[in-house]
Amino acid sequence: MRKPVIVRKLTRDWCAGYATPNPAEELDALELLDISGKLMQIAWEQVKWVCYVRELNPGDSIVPISGPRVLAGDTGNYAANPERLLRRRFSGRPRGAGLWLRITLRDGDDLEGLAANDRSLVDGAGLLLTPPDTRSNTQRVFVPRSSIRELIVLGVINPSHTRSQTHSEKPSLQPGLFEREHNDQPPE
Repeated sequence: MRKPVIVRKLTRDWCAGYATPNPAEELDALELLDISGKLMQIAWEQVKWVCYVRELNPGDSIVPISGPRVLAGDTGNYAANPERLLRRRFSGRPRGAGLWLRITLRDGDDLEGLAANDRSLVDGAGLLLTPPDTRSNTQRVFVPRSSIRELIVLGVINPSHTRSQTHSEKPSLQPGLFEREHNDQPPE
């Protein structure tokens, strides 16, 4: 099943379409099914990031033109930022579990996100991140390894335990303080 994506290239052009949920397994190029139904191959060296979005066209139709795609009737706001990725850094410590990363891309842009603390950090074509603002149109960002200039681990965020789990796992501090002695006889 393919998911809606906005692919931003290093040349600042972008295209919209549908891609697999985890493109890390596609080692040579991104396979994109564009809006018109044409299957495209985009080399990872050309891709800045792949944004998995909630919707491709907010209320209007996407009209292809030479260069970037724009919305019919739009004043250019959507054409400039179709990902609607407004916040690229966390304002505080992230709440989710994973590695808190800051990535500097080859074109000089910075992006922070949470990555899974697993083999995907060292295997595959890139990193899948949860962006700082998941309420925006962009839900996940895939950054190819070829577009990363610098990667800094800002922190390791462990999953938080619920209060009931924490209390049930703690040993009792005073076991048997109020337990009755042998044969359930009342104390004298």
